[in-house]
Amino acid sequence: MTPIIEATGLRKRFGKTAALDGLDLVAEPGQVLAVLGPNGAGKTTFVRMVATLLRPDAGELRVAGHNVRRQPAAVRRVIGLAGQSAAVEPAMTGRENLELVARLFGQDARTAKANSAKVLAQLGLTDAAGRLVRTYSGGMRRKLDLGASLVGAPRLLLLDEPTTGLDPRSRIELWDAIRALVVQGTDVLLTTQYLDEADHLASRIVIIDHGRAVAAGTPTELKQRAGRNVIEVHVRDRTDLPRVAAALAALDHGEAQVEEATRRVSVAVEAGTDRLRQALGSLDAAGASVDDIALRHPTLDEVFLALTGQALEQAPDNAAGHPAA
Repeated sequence: MTPIIEATGLRKRFGKTAALDGLDLVAEPGQVLAVLGPNGAGKTTFVRMVATLLRPDAGELRVAGHNVRRQPAAVRRVIGLAGQSAAVEPAMTGRENLELVARLFGQDARTAKANSAKVLAQLGLTDAAGRLVRTYSGGMRRKLDLGASLVGAPRLLLLDEPTTGLDPRSRIELWDAIRALVVQGTDVLLTTQYLDEADHLASRIVIIDHGRAVAAGTPTELKQRAGRNVIEVHVRDRTDLPRVAAALAALDHGEAQVEEATRRVSVAVEAGTDRLRQALGSLDAAGASVDDIALRHPTLDEVFLALTGQALEQAPDNAAGHPAA
């Protein structure tokens, strides 16, 4: 099958800053592809290239088999784009917003009305369709913005950090809406800084750093690449944190990570349940009071740390100052 997205050696510079520096990426049909990376890694630059809003300086990019340089109109006919902020008109109703966008897609009035009603039902907004958008919550506005990108029935939906600024309930509702779209046949390219979002939604993840792909695979495959499991302990008394950290670090002579605010200590260890038994013995010998202890697989944040040497939320903005990174 033809990849829905195929990028080879993509490069883009903004002055002295390399937003993309030889990016290679393939997205197969029938999946959610999540692109992870710190601010400035090139995520938004890549999305804007797929949307034909930016031209690459070098390399080749195809969307559904169409070359973005030579066939931009064909690319636009198969994509929908929802950017980092909701682009809806607050002085219009939800239904009016969608019908306007549908007409801009070239649909006649009857088709625009029918497609808008269908999308409103898909996203659970039918009851609010007659209300002015300025009365919508932030989550409802983001869902309506998502709907505006769907009335043209795109084959590929581009979501650039779609849940930024949403409360937890609104994020979960938007996740449910995205999952429903995928079941109905829409492919999704998602950029996000929320690792739990990628873990919940993505069939495949590409981690980019400094404009290049540094790892790709399913969430499970990437976690396995970190190579080690994690023992995590929640202590009862904050004063026990140093002795627990010392006891865990001695297991594999690794560095224990301490979170004082949550009273948690974690350390990477070689796989095996015997490590958990050893940890329990060490903590008992140290006289520490423990509320909870668990052996788990690494999180995507820990994978990112292992691959790039920095946690995602701590990574610097290597392309600060330009709007496309």
